[in-house]
Amino acid sequence: MNKFVAATIITFSGLGIATLVTGTEKGVNLSNSSAVTVADSSASSRLAIATFAGGCFWCTEADFEKLEGVVQVISGYSGGIKPNPTYKQVSSGQTKHTEAVQVYYDPNVISYEGLLERLWREMNPTDGKGQFVDRGAQYRPAVFYHNEAQKIAVEKSIAKLQASGVYDDPVATEISPLTAFYPAEDYHQDYYHRNPIRYSYYRNGSGRDQFLTDKWGDGLKIDYSQFRNQASVADVDANSFVQPSEHYLRSTLTPLQYNVTQEDGTERPFENPYWDEKRDGIYVDIVSGEPLFSSMDKFKSGTGWPSFTQPINGMKITEHEDNSLFMKRVEVRSPKADSHLGHVFTDGPAPTGLRYCINSASLRFIPKEELETKGYGEFAKLFKGN
Repeated sequence: MNKFVAATIITFSGLGIATLVTGTEKGVNLSNSSAVTVADSSASSRLAIATFAGGCFWCTEADFEKLEGVVQVISGYSGGIKPNPTYKQVSSGQTKHTEAVQVYYDPNVISYEGLLERLWREMNPTDGKGQFVDRGAQYRPAVFYHNEAQKIAVEKSIAKLQASGVYDDPVATEISPLTAFYPAEDYHQDYYHRNPIRYSYYRNGSGRDQFLTDKWGDGLKIDYSQFRNQASVADVDANSFVQPSEHYLRSTLTPLQYNVTQEDGTERPFENPYWDEKRDGIYVDIVSGEPLFSSMDKFKSGTGWPSFTQPINGMKITEHEDNSLFMKRVEVRSPKADSHLGHVFTDGPAPTGLRYCINSASLRFIPKEELETKGYGEFAKLFKGN
């Protein structure tokens, strides 16, 4: 994977640090041409994650990425015993992993239950020893649930599938808690886009589509809009946030957002979107969507970065001693996503005397008018009468 290069050091007094500004910042974008970035998407920043195995991950990835509401799909390995396995190791069957995908999706557009309906229509859930021409445990079908609600949803969906009569044999798809997901090598990501001829040859020769058409008939294609606006705890569980993979973050965040949140970078003062933002609303983590700050606590510090006297509603933002750059400061990070936000100083105004100096690149602003529609309705009361 390409690294950020051509770094230049520029000193800014507002944060009291030397800021790393990237020059020609180039990361590998593994998303397809229609994928959207979290920063620019009109979708909720509270993306949810699902992990499935349906045989060859080239096919599973391709089928899910074509589904409306899915922002990104990463091919990888789950269900095994060896950390960071390679494709060669997994394909040998010795690591006990199976080829899997992580699906990042907007639960307001497609629910977890909708994804399960898609999964049953893209593989053979009754074959626990492989899929189509690919044989062995490294191609076994599986659902790796992220929380108890997903487990319950899977069990209900399988019962519905079994009762449908599509399959005479019992469902043999593994249902296990997600313990780890390891992204596959770069050349496996978006294989159907990068190698369309080879992918088409493999897909047609595998017998997958012929089998599914024979089994499902007209039921193979359904209207997935019926799963719109049905988000539940199976999709978004605040207590089970899963840190996205590096592949996902690099392909959905801008280079600056990635540098700030994941590499502890700092943006330029006065050249960021929220330093002079005056509208009422809240600021949430760009990665996880967790609420962090309110405009009610925002003040003009003159530093060129958005500044706040305190986190929103007593949110416990984590603090860490930062002794870099030959000075002692207090770094602040988001509690769930662990995104680097900025620093907190003791030269702020009343009532706290604190100044949370935060990078716009780590934030997403939700105007008060959109709190309800974006899933943050509980904070609307902060702005009543304001």
